Order: sequence, then C-alpha cells, then structure tokens
Amino acid sequence: MRTVTPKQMQLIEERSEKLGVDKKQLMLNAGKCLAELIISTGQREVGNSPEDINVVFLAGSGNNGGDCFAAASMLIYKGYNVTVVNLVKAPNTELAKEMFSLMPGKIKVVTGYRSENIEAAIEAAELDYMTIQDRDVSTLKSKNELTPVERLLLNEKQRIADVREAIVTADILVDGVFGTGYRGELSDDIRAVFSIGTKAYRIAVDIPSGGDSVKGTVSEGIFKADETLCLGCLKFGISQFPLRKYCGKLNIADIGIPIKAYEAASEGRYYVRLDRNSLAGYPPMRERDAHKGTFGSVLIIAGSSSMRGAAAFAAIGALRTGTGLVRVASVEKCLDTVASLAPEATYIEMEADDYGNMLFDSSKDILLDAMKKSDAVVIGPGMGVTNDTKEILRLVVQNAEIPVIIDADGINCIAEDIEILVNKRSEVILTPHPGEMSRLLKCETKMINDNRVTVAEKYAEKYGITLVLKGAGTLISDSKRTASNHTGNPGMSRGGSGDILAGMIGSIAAQGYTPFDAACAGVYMHGLAGDAAAGKFGQEAMLPRDILGCIPDAFRILKEKRQTPI
Repeated sequence: MRTVTPKQMQLIEERSEKLGVDKKQLMLNAGKCLAELIISTGQREVGNSPEDINVVFLAGSGNNGGDCFAAASMLIYKGYNVTVVNLVKAPNTELAKEMFSLMPGKIKVVTGYRSENIEAAIEAAELDYMTIQDRDVSTLKSKNELTPVERLLLNEKQRIADVREAIVTADILVDGVFGTGYRGELSDDIRAVFSIGTKAYRIAVDIPSGGDSVKGTVSEGIFKADETLCLGCLKFGISQFPLRKYCGKLNIADIGIPIKAYEAASEGRYYVRLDRNSLAGYPPMRERDAHKGTFGSVLIIAGSSSMRGAAAFAAIGALRTGTGLVRVASVEKCLDTVASLAPEATYIEMEADDYGNMLFDSSKDILLDAMKKSDAVVIGPGMGVTNDTKEILRLVVQNAEIPVIIDADGINCIAEDIEILVNKRSEVILTPHPGEMSRLLKCETKMINDNRVTVAEKYAEKYGITLVLKGAGTLISDSKRTASNHTGNPGMSRGGSGDILAGMIGSIAAQGYTPFDAACAGVYMHGLAGDAAAGKFGQEAMLPRDILGCIPDAFRILKEKRQTPI
C-alpha cells in the first residue's frame, strides 16, 4: 500500500487542483467521509437514534478543523446533537474560516482557548487558573462585585467547565486539533483536555493529535483514538510505533483525489506499507518442469560450537521459504546439530579455533568456491566476533558477486570494523535490531528508537545498502525506497527469530528477487508466520521453532488473501 509524507501529500493536493479538484472540494469530500464514519459508528457503537447521540468535535484552527466543520454541518441536518470545541484558536486558514462560517446556528460552539489578552493577564498576575477549586468558584459567583482578577479567574474556570462538559457528555469524540504537519510537544492545556475521562468512541482525523506523521513518535498526552480516518492516503509515520498504538483501527477515505495527482509524489523517496500486493510477485510460479536449480542456492555461513541453533534456524528458514538448495558452512560440532534438524541441506565443514569459532586461513578457498556456486549468501548468525570471523566477513563482502545478507554477529563484526562495509563490492542487506544498530552508530538505543525512519534511510543511503531495521513496524530502506511492515507480534521477541528471518531473506534473494524486494517479502512472510504461530500457541508460549513450523501457514494465508478482492 502506497503511503506518503505530509510534504508529498501537499504536492498531491496541489496537483489535484490543477486536475480540476480544488482543495475546497477535497475538504468537503473529507467532511462527508468523516460524517459517514460517524454515522456508521453511532449505529455500531451507540445504537441510539441520531437525536440521542452527542457528537463533539475538538477542532484546531487549520484545515483539520475545517474538515470537522464540514462534517459537523452535514451531521446537524441528519438530526445529531453536534458541538464544536475550538481548542487552539479561531479558524485561521481561508478554507477553515469558510467552513466555520457555513455551519448552521443549531451547532453549539464552545471557545476552548484563551485569548491573547487573557493569556497576557494571567501571565502578568502570575495566576494558574487550573488550581482554582470548585468551592472557590462558588464563592466568586456569590459575590456582588468582582475584581478584574476575580472576573478573569471565573471566566477561565467557566471556559474549562464548558469544555469538560462537552467531552464527558459525548458519545462520539472527534479529534481534528492538529494535522499531519504537527511537530513538537503538546501544551499543558491540550494535554489536560485530552486526559479528561470519557466513555465516548474516539475518532482521529488523519492522525491523532500529538503524533509525528513522518517519524511515528508521539508527544506526551497524545490523543488516543479508537479509530483513525486517514484522508486520501495513509501517512507513513502511522505505520511506526509508538504512534501506531494510539491510532486504533485504520480507515482510509477516498476524498476524490484524481489518480494522476498521486504522480506528484513520485519524486523523492517512495514509501510503502507492506501488504500482499507489494511483494513483487513473491512467491514465484512453480512450473511443472522446474527443478532445484530453478529456485536458487543459498550459502549460509553461520554458527559455532556454542551457537549451533542459529545456523539451524537460518537453514530451515531458507529451506521453508522456497529455495532449491541450502549449503551450511560452519564448524563440525555446529554441522552435527544442523544436520539432525535440517537433513535437506548440504554442509561445508570449516576448521575451528580452541573456542569453537570458524578459522579464516583454512576456509578462504572453500568459501570462494562455494560463493561461485550460490545465488545468495547469509552470514553472521551465531558465528561469534573474532579476528577470523571478521576476515571471513571481509572476504565475503569484497568478493561475492551475489547478494549478501549480514545478520547478528556479522553486524557486530562491522560495528568493530566499519571498513568491512565501506569496501564492499557486493549488494548487501543488513538486518540489525535497535541494539545492533546502536552499536553500528555508537549511540544509545533510545536514539535509534526515537529516530527509526531517519536512521534507516540515512544509513542505507550512506553505505549504498538495503537496511532492515527490525522491531515493531520493521523498516526496510534502500537509497530510494522505504517500506514498513505490519505483520508479526510480540511473541516473536525471542532469540532465534532473527536468524530465521535472515535465512528467509537469503532464500528469496536466491530466487532472483532484488535485495529490497527480497527483504520486503522476507519480513512480511516472517511476520505472517509469527502471527500464525501466535494463533496456535499464544504469544507467551510460542517459540522460534513454531515460526518455522508455521511458514507453510504463511504461504496459505498469503494465497487466500490474494484471492480476496481488495
């Protein structure tokens, strides 16, 4: 599914105007879609007749507020009780002003913001009206004459009371405060409003206010929606955590943008949310006269005496994902284990040091010959970080003429010697989790998690690679494209899951797919298998071996989805 950034959406809307659908019409269409969602929500969640349903819009001053004003005007004629709370300031874009002026008088309007004069007065008097107790308000109301300061406090308290009353009596609460261009932190006042307790069904327009639609980060106090209505396109940041968990159910509204207008977003980076239609035709058709050579050969350089399971997981992951032949290169003790778990593979024995890790000198010629017979290489899972394993990795990336998937200890080797990656001659797919990414960048893991999109894109661009930044909403980036994944679940958060993914990506790359497409298909199928495993065993009890066992289920689910109309 194509996704966009706010800047790309702006270009799309500008192109739409040139194609005959102006921004006013888009706003009216957005208002209609929002109103229709509210009507269906009322029938589903509330069940009362329209005159018994209270719809409250928390509106901003920009075009998000304009969408709310347009929807409010439509709903009032359907018999709903409609309240609009202007939460930031009065409408200040031309379209928002026009939509606000067109609202029927039957709509209740609440001023939910402080005027500049009151703001200045409160600051000058060093007052905090939020601390005024209800008993103080009662005392003020009983006085015959009020001082200017008392009048100010009473008016401010009444304003907050009006906002609170609107929210607590709402059956459906709509957030149209800030749009996709919002950055930074929410004010104390906005956070206070969003935290008011309500049993209302909560709908966000385009994006929950307080979310960053590019990075997927959130401000403290963000609006937590039960459902988000994305206008025209899904905004890329919504695919990322933590923002994703505040969006609830996602709905994408067709607001009448001409198909040709989307071409305006073709310049610059291409964004996509992975689904069954974005896997570049994976899996390939299996003709009746196909043989094992038809589906490629994967060389897996992995494992050590103390990390045998990693090589086995990578090998089985590759075999289960459709490649014709898998060779595992490792030390004897590791191969003994892999052979018992994956007898379908073939094996290349490498000499070991005193600690059970692969040696370089005696392996060089063997590996060079094996790469010539392979269509992709997976290197790193469980192989340890030693001078010899660094040299083995260097040999592979500087001599392979096929895609190289680097995972786990392969990444840790690069973290200790970045020149391995700098001097690459092959196409590389790097698959770090945030901890490994932080070692590559020599920074705190928090910095990675707070800037996932930027980190993935910049690192991929800098080194000319495909980067798979694992985690909730795994990102796949190369120099021109970024994809986000939505399959998978927390039950996959166990050692060994990443080894399986590396083998799966290697298998798909060996079948002739480009590094970016192989990474996308591998990540999506890995998550789909994980979801199938969670369905069978539960997230708490499932193991990586269950993911392997459910790869066939993932293929079945994928085929069923493709037969279902989109």
